[in-house]
Order: sequence, then C-alpha cells, then structure tokens
Amino acid sequence: MTVTIKTDEQQRARHLAAMRHSAAHVLAAAMLDLMPDAKLAIGPAIDTGFYYDFDLPRTLTPEDLDALNRRMRRIIKQKQVFQHSTMPVDEAKSFFLERNQPYKVELIEDLEREASVAEVSLYQNGDFIDLCEGPHVANTGAVGAFKLLRTAGAYWRGDENRQQLQRVYGTAWETKDDLNAYLKFLEEAERRDHRRLGRELDLFSFSEDIGPGLVVWHAKGGHVRSTMEDYWRESHRAGGYEFIYTPHIGKASLWQTSGHLNWFSDNMYAPVEIDEQQYYLKPMNCPFHIQVYKSRTRSYRELPLRYTEAGTVYRYERSGVLHGLLRARGFTQDDAHLFCRPDQMDSELTRVLQFCLGILDTYGFKDLELELSTWERGETTKYAGEAQDWELAEAGLVKALDELDLSYKRMAGEAAFYGPKVDIKIVDVLGRPWQLSTIQFDFWLPQAFGLEYIGEDGSARRPFMIHRALYGSIERFFGILLEHYGGAFPVWLAPVQVVIIPIADRHNEYAQQVAATLSEAGVLVDVDTRSERMNAKIRDAQLQKVPYMAVVGDREIDDGAVNVRLRTGENCGALQVAEFSARVQDRAQSRSEAL
Repeated sequence: MTVTIKTDEQQRARHLAAMRHSAAHVLAAAMLDLMPDAKLAIGPAIDTGFYYDFDLPRTLTPEDLDALNRRMRRIIKQKQVFQHSTMPVDEAKSFFLERNQPYKVELIEDLEREASVAEVSLYQNGDFIDLCEGPHVANTGAVGAFKLLRTAGAYWRGDENRQQLQRVYGTAWETKDDLNAYLKFLEEAERRDHRRLGRELDLFSFSEDIGPGLVVWHAKGGHVRSTMEDYWRESHRAGGYEFIYTPHIGKASLWQTSGHLNWFSDNMYAPVEIDEQQYYLKPMNCPFHIQVYKSRTRSYRELPLRYTEAGTVYRYERSGVLHGLLRARGFTQDDAHLFCRPDQMDSELTRVLQFCLGILDTYGFKDLELELSTWERGETTKYAGEAQDWELAEAGLVKALDELDLSYKRMAGEAAFYGPKVDIKIVDVLGRPWQLSTIQFDFWLPQAFGLEYIGEDGSARRPFMIHRALYGSIERFFGILLEHYGGAFPVWLAPVQVVIIPIADRHNEYAQQVAATLSEAGVLVDVDTRSERMNAKIRDAQLQKVPYMAVVGDREIDDGAVNVRLRTGENCGALQVAEFSARVQDRAQSRSEAL
C-alpha cells in the first residue's frame, strides 16, 4: 500500500521551512552588524534548521557565535516585518555592487542569463535587504526557538576551484521544548558518532599517509567486518546466488560503453595509461558482471542468473563531503545483478525483497521506510527501454511490495533514466533514516552491451537486469550499525565477547583455564591480567562495550564457576563455566540482540 503525507504534516513542514529561512536572514543581518565587511553568499533552510555562507575578513571563533546569537535575539525581539518587493535586474545589480556584495551580483547575473528575468525578488527586515524568493514568516518575532551550532568551510557554488567561504549552521524549532529535544538528540548522536567510536574501540582509522577517504581496518574492526561478510556469504549461498570476483581496474572503452565516462566521470579517479591504453579504477561493479554474463551464449533455461560480489570500488568524492565510513573514496559494495526472463520477473522481485528484509531484520533494523521511484508516463524520450518494459517493471515492483504487505511512498518521476527502483531505508535507534538497500531495474546496460539469451523458440531475446545492493557498502553499513548500537554490538558481532577478570594474581591460572575452555567452544575471550583493581577492569571492559565480564576469585575456583557481569551493569551472579559458555554460544549462534 502506498503512503501519503497528511495535509497538516505538509503545512507544518512548510511553516518550519519558512521559519528557518527567516532565521537565516536574521543570521545574515546579525553578521553584518558584527562584521560590516562581510560578503553574503546564500542562506537556505535545511531539514533541521538553516545555514548561511559568508566571505569574512577573518576566521570565526566560538565567541563570535555567542555574539551572533545575542544579536539575533535582539533582532527577533524587535519583531521586524519581512517585506517583499521586486527590483529591475540592472537596478538590483547596482544596488548590491554599491554594498560590496559580489556574490549577490553573480546570482542576479545567472538569473538574467539562464532564466531571462527582468526583475528579481527581494525581502527586507529592518535595514537588511536580501535577494530572496521567500517565503518567510510575518516578522522576526515568529522565528521561534533557535541556536547557532557550528561553523564549517564551504566552496562558493560547491566548486572547489572557487572561493572558500565560512558556513554558519543553526537550528530552529517552533518551541523551546522542541529545540531542547533536538539539542539532546545531537548530544546523543555525538556520543554515537562512528568516527569517535572507531577510535575509542580500536576498530578502524584513516591515515593521511594513505590518503583521505581510504579506511584501514584494525584487528577488532576487521573481525566485525569478517563476521558480517561470513553471514553475507552464508545467506547468499542459501539464496541461490553465485559468487564472482572481478578486477579493480578496467579499460576506458568499457566505461565508455557503460556510460560512466559520459555521466559519472567527475566521480571517477583519473586514468592510468598501460600499453598505450587508458584504464580506470572501477567506480561500480556492474560492467564487470555483465562481462561474465556475456562470456558465452545464454539459454532461457539458465535464467535467472544471480551474480553477487563484495567488490571494492573507488570514487573521487570531494574532500568537503568525506565523512568517515559514511562517505569514503574506497569502499566495498555488496553488489548483486540478476538476469531474468520477463516471465520470471515477479517471482524474482518478491524473492529479492524478502531476502533484503530478512537480512536487515537480523541486524536489528525492524523500522523501515520504503520508496518506489517511478517514471513520468508519456516522457519516453527521457528514458531507456520501451514504455511496455517500464510498465511491466513498475507493476512487478508494486506486486512484490503488495504481496509482502509493505507500506511505501510512491516517488513519481524520481526514477533514473535507466529504470524504476525500490529503496529501503532503515530507521536507527535515534529515529534517523538511512538509505541502504536498493532494488533497481536497468534497461540501459542490457541495451548498451547487447545482452541476449536464446528463447524457447530459438530467437534472441533481451533479459531484464536488476541491480541489488543490500548493505549498500560494507563500510557505510558498518558505520550505521556502529552508531545504531552505540558501539555495543550484539554478541554475534562483538570482536571480544567475554573478558575474564581475575581478582588477584593468584587467580590468573584459573582465568587462563576458563579462557581456554571458552575459546575451544568458539567464544571470543580475553583475560585482563593487569595489576589494576577489579572495579577498574570491569569499568574498562564496559567502556570497550564487551558484552560479558567474568570475574574469578577464590570462591569461583572452588565452585568451578565465574561471576558474570553484563556491560549494562547488571550482575548475573555465579554461573558454572559450562552454563556460561552455553549462554554465550546460544546468543551468538542465534544472532540475538539479548545478552
């Protein structure tokens, strides 16, 4: 069933956007009050607030943010009316030139050249006038509860060859309670930041000697990743997928045929020349999987074919957008490409959708948002493939969603030119949606590479091709998982499942015996023999998010037991070693979230 946004939700969203846009104007006015030489760029509303980009005579400090907050409050108290007006283009350019605002002049020139406008829209509050289409709230007093959060660098027009500006971020809400709730959310998000946890838990790192956006996995992070990959392989093997492996580099002609050099070259690493041929690091696995399909003539009897690969790809992301594991330059896509006959499409779509949902559920992601991106009917020139193919593919996706009784939003006209798709977003423990799995039809690549199979009547037919990413990328999924659990992985993923803590040195030998017993049963165990106090060892294990702490002393040696503490602080008391081992094994083998 499709889901529509209620009218009152739409109205609230529009009001919040107008309020936040107005807050951005108040910020710009406050900045000119603080630094009259400031040059203004743009200041839009965003999902949780607003920002404004400035060209400033010096770098902003935390004290400057405090001063701007105070000036904004003063402007808000004055309840300055937002007044709309228009001005002829030439007059507007002169107006902003006189005020030494070159970025506004450039924006006006772009409007004049690209949209042939004769006049531009302006908004004024107090003495401040800005180039703006609106909308705004009635006056500055209606801006609501706000706070400036941080500064960041930003290139003018997003072009790293242009002037670097200073961006000031703020948040704005209808009430103080809403603002405080959001600030509390930010604190919790900071505590869960995967980059911070990656350092604290010794999971991964980035090195300037290697290069930005290229992750190095440490032993503990490597173990978690290995466990994820083992589960991935186990699930795909059971799901009827075939594992393939492809190179990291391919000839320029391959990427020319696939269209990447036309549409994606800005995100590709520069080519290398070998034997007078240009080669590119692969940004995607798709063309390689197609080569496997094309390696010999295919019969209708062979289909469907389900190829999968954990293939590392490389994309040149601008330095300003790199964000730990969530936005990297080298990452491993858990790609799958399905090749099927039209009559197999419905069953394949239902199958692959169930497959994705089952794996996400195992990782604890039960709150999902699904989106169906469709084409614009009648606009056949904008899309690859025939109209009947698009209708068939969309109907298949809808049928699969409806058969599984899944709610989804229909995103009309949002399909890529090469096919409709379903995106699966998970919602984490903080309520944040993350785009993860995608099931994407592709009418372009089978056509571009001339894919065929021999039908039952002996004629050549073109297969349907479906892209399917489940994790999206292993790195990004790991980062999301790390934030979702706050580093406290379930037992089956934890790099260390048990830390054995001897109370005194005389208990070390028994601790090692218990460790050997657990290890033989497949439990991941460490022994903390440091000369620290027991409570300090327990605290350190809790900070490392280890699920279980097994304390051993004289009584435990006499009883053949361990005294079990959980990372949550709960004391489970004494358990026989065999009983404790069985408990840990059960939690790991069942992939339970419980301790």
